Amino acid sequence: MAEKHEERKSVRDMKIGERGVICCLQDPEMGLKLLEMGCIPGTEIKMNSRAPLGDPITIIVNNYTLSLRLDEAETILLKQ
Repeated sequence: MAEKHEERKSVRDMKIGERGVICCLQDPEMGLKLLEMGCIPGTEIKMNSRAPLGDPITIIVNNYTLSLRLDEAETILLKQ
């Protein structure tokens, strides 16, 4: 499983303006919280902004802006 994480890009790795489609959520505990916020596999997201020091970030999901800490964003993996 660790090898797959190396290959897959997470939301944390996205550049501002970049779009991606959620593949899966890596952390079951945090995954439930993210699912409730609309981060559902198959949903397109767009990287919106980064705080000056990099944390937190904002993404656009289902036409609304969601703010995430980097540790949360790292658990959202994208389709390649």
